Amino acid sequence: MSHTEAAPGSSLSAHRRRRELAEAAGGRTADVLVVGLGATGAGVALDAAARGLDVVAVDAHDLAFGTSRWSSKLIHGGLRYLASAQFDVAHESAVERGVLMTRTAPHLVAAQPFVLPLTPLVSRAQASLAWAGFRAGDMLRLAARTPRQVLPAPRRLSATEARHLAPSVRAAGLRGGLLSWDGRVTDDARLVTALARTAAARGARVLTRVRALELTGTGARVRDELTGEVGEIRARAVINATGVWAGTLADGIRIRPSRGTHLVLRSERLGALPAGLHIPIPGETNRFVLVLPQGDGRVYVGLTDEPVEGGIPDVPEVPETDIGFLLDVLGSALDVPVGRDEVVGAFAGLRPLLDASAGGSPDRTSDISRRHAVLTSPDGVTTVVGGKLTTYRRMAQDAVDAAAGARGLRAAPSPTAALPLIGAAAPERLRTLPAPRRLVRRYGTEAVVVHALAAQDPTLAEPVLPGHPVTRAELLWAVHHEGALDESDLLDRRTRVGVVPEDRTQALPAAREILGRAAPVHP
Repeated sequence: MSHTEAAPGSSLSAHRRRRELAEAAGGRTADVLVVGLGATGAGVALDAAARGLDVVAVDAHDLAFGTSRWSSKLIHGGLRYLASAQFDVAHESAVERGVLMTRTAPHLVAAQPFVLPLTPLVSRAQASLAWAGFRAGDMLRLAARTPRQVLPAPRRLSATEARHLAPSVRAAGLRGGLLSWDGRVTDDARLVTALARTAAARGARVLTRVRALELTGTGARVRDELTGEVGEIRARAVINATGVWAGTLADGIRIRPSRGTHLVLRSERLGALPAGLHIPIPGETNRFVLVLPQGDGRVYVGLTDEPVEGGIPDVPEVPETDIGFLLDVLGSALDVPVGRDEVVGAFAGLRPLLDASAGGSPDRTSDISRRHAVLTSPDGVTTVVGGKLTTYRRMAQDAVDAAAGARGLRAAPSPTAALPLIGAAAPERLRTLPAPRRLVRRYGTEAVVVHALAAQDPTLAEPVLPGHPVTRAELLWAVHHEGALDESDLLDRRTRVGVVPEDRTQALPAAREILGRAAPVHP
């Protein structure tokens, strides 16, 4: 790869989309049709393509349009599943976290420190239980063979150390803190983009704005959402990876969605945060509100876990009750509580939890297992549901195994546990790249190319809005190489400017300018 090019075959563009959609709907039969391009669907496309199968992957909207852009950005080691005796899920999570951090995406996934401040509201019994949990989490790391230099050991903090790492925490009565570590992805939507582009480099046809209207075991009737044209994509195997919408395309699938809400605050409100925070929820033994510094002038505060009834919206709304709950828990640990008017944005995602209950359901969605399931319908459609962001790769592998077995496809064993994603490199190499650290954390080795765009044209070095780190060069790169087709793709998913509505409004002119500038797109 030169300093002006993307990895060979990985670029997604409007031109490539038109060409490959015409091929896919032109009568040719693919080996695998994947429906849904969140983390799981993009992972399925990569897994199948890496095994040598001919792949078409479609989504009605954009890459990471649904749940995969609304996560906590954490790559969990599975600690919470130990508390509910889901030992297999916990181990699988720890293993997959290690795969991402050491082999497939070390540019996007790194260690995140967290402080649990021992305020007067945290009893000594609660502190002891939390400490035992963090030690158990470290044993999970060991069992998954993730090196200590990748994920440091938990330790106890003095009150002074806790205040240094969490200066906004109330000093009165603070008796110390507990420091723990977990995996954290720079941006969940960027992980999906890297998966999709890595799949494209392996020959997969990745097609956004293509809605599957009806699935069968031999293909799908689809509609191009840009032109309204309806056609058919034929395939030997069909995999439904549409998350919370899986039941709308396959019979017999029951989903119990769980809503997770995050608030967005300006970083200056909480001051410097070298670490994230675990704030215990009063009356709960194993649930916390998380404070997550983003490194872009924002802090996320989450997470709720509430059942959702009724239809599944494209973009979930954030109820005021969630906002009030999160502010109340956050205020229990801070010197000065955060006011409602200081919340500059909020977002909610829906977890696609499989409802496999018989004779009754758990009282709340936090009690439902995070195990994933792969189900094949009588007409041959394979559906993968449940799970979580951390285990997308294992979910994809299992889905391709099931589909290949059900449809008699000859597929090589999955190589994805050792297959680096676009931009991946060893940490030693990433540290020496001649590009800003922020770009390296978002683009890996391609940061050099993105940075070169701005060096060649000073107007591209300008931020998309005052005080925000995203530049016009990043938007242009997204149009030429990451499949961005409109302002929403640019501001809401390739970058996260749009999580603050005021910032989104200010950045719209820059996004429109870049889209106009990039109009003659080449493959």
